[in-house]
Amino acid sequence: MNRMTLPATPFDGQRPGTSGLRKKVQVFQQPGYLEQFVQALFDVVGDARGKTLVLGGDGRYYNRVAIQTILRMAAAHGYARVLVGQDGIVSTPAMSAIIRRRGASGGIVLSASHNPGGAQGDFGIKYNVANGGPAPEAFTEAVYARTRELRQIHTIDSADLPLHALGTYRLLDTTVDIIDPVADYAAVQRGLFDFDAIRALFARGFRLRLDTMWAVGGPYAKALLEDELGAPPGTVVHAEPREDFGGLHPDPNPVNASELIAFMQSADAVDMAAATDGDADRNMIVGRNFVVSPSDSLAVLAAHATRIPGYARGLAGVARSMPTSTAVDRVARALGITCFETPTGWKFFGNLLDAGKVTLCGEESYGTGSDHIREKDGLWAVLFWLNLIAVTGESVESLVRGLWRAHGRCVYSRHDYEGIATERAEALMRELRAALPGLPGTHLAGEPVAIADDFAYTDPTDGSVTQHQGVRIILQSGSRVVLRLSGTGTEGATLRVYLERHEPDPARHDLPVQQALAPLAALAEQVARIRHWTGMEAPSVMT
Repeated sequence: MNRMTLPATPFDGQRPGTSGLRKKVQVFQQPGYLEQFVQALFDVVGDARGKTLVLGGDGRYYNRVAIQTILRMAAAHGYARVLVGQDGIVSTPAMSAIIRRRGASGGIVLSASHNPGGAQGDFGIKYNVANGGPAPEAFTEAVYARTRELRQIHTIDSADLPLHALGTYRLLDTTVDIIDPVADYAAVQRGLFDFDAIRALFARGFRLRLDTMWAVGGPYAKALLEDELGAPPGTVVHAEPREDFGGLHPDPNPVNASELIAFMQSADAVDMAAATDGDADRNMIVGRNFVVSPSDSLAVLAAHATRIPGYARGLAGVARSMPTSTAVDRVARALGITCFETPTGWKFFGNLLDAGKVTLCGEESYGTGSDHIREKDGLWAVLFWLNLIAVTGESVESLVRGLWRAHGRCVYSRHDYEGIATERAEALMRELRAALPGLPGTHLAGEPVAIADDFAYTDPTDGSVTQHQGVRIILQSGSRVVLRLSGTGTEGATLRVYLERHEPDPARHDLPVQQALAPLAALAEQVARIRHWTGMEAPSVMT
């Protein structure tokens, strides 16, 4: 077992996006591609003597191969200890929990989150820092800069380690521990929720179906819900992690989880359903014939948080990403706390959480979380809803309708235009930005435009500024259209168009969402010329 230094040639395009570096599996399989990025990452991390690294992923194709490569490089880099999830499995929220509980210096998550898996699918790598959260932009930019100049890769010549059994191994001076990936995560959840109340809920016959979409959330959900909380066997479906997610798209929304939605509209529907995504950090909550929007879910949790043991002290504040609906803003005003509006990307919540400025946070893309870790957490959200139902006696639908009665309904939808040629998507945004100065005061969708800008964020904790985070067109009534390019895809560009209209009249709360938002969709087409630039007559997906 010896150290080796190998020559390296830089690859183009290794700049991490909002959630790390994501590419097609075939890209990562190029000789030296993964090694180049990992070496750049380790070079930016610096001296690893005496430090602990956590390593694992969502079980998708190429996960195990990548883990063996990274283990050899971590040993060559001089880490004192590497903690690896059994079978290479560590969900993204569990990664954050393990880093924080074990005092690790950081962790590498191997996941492309909600992107498709399999040999023809996507793969990704992301670094989380010592607080358990995603690396900040300064770090990821430094990694990218290093990838462009790197000429050597450091590794060792050793056999693969067995990942299937718990145990301890040595790679040179590095101790490698294969650990239970669920234990630390479960301990954190026990400290937040009233598990006795949830057990009693299931004992009374409450029925849940949680679809973990053949992804990493399955082992966590079965261990907590079925083994510990008494949910009947079979409550968790599609529970075994598969390299290709069973051919499914592991994104928990009404389009990709259509089987679950159909089930909840049937005569056999259970009391509550939910779904988690590829790396278990996203969630969708569903009642009987009633789908909860992620924005409303965050607002409901905020409104009732003090009913939950871990949040009985009250909320320091809340935060949402800019495109997320303003439902939680209205709850925050009623509670007398601050609601922060951040760019998209969980890393922007990290400083607010570390500074104690917020307790709950969330994004419209089915991600919700709190200060218990520094990632969004899908199963945590399910447990939060179960705890609320247990202590209030209300259903999923009644909790959401209570929110609407108290604060009005924020009617909301996201339209995705996928696979656009990158240059055309960028041209659309350039033209739109150029038009912004002339929009305020004009009439669109039947009312004056109050604000038209390109969202910029100044972090209230460190003063850092993040610009060009999405175009906002806000009407006098508060209705909004937001347009931005997503950074989570691996082919072409995705234009996301977010539509929001506040409806205070309870008699209009049940209008079909797309009908209620049609004037705003027309406004988006008018100002951005979406059909012209994308060549598409309709969105690829509407959620």
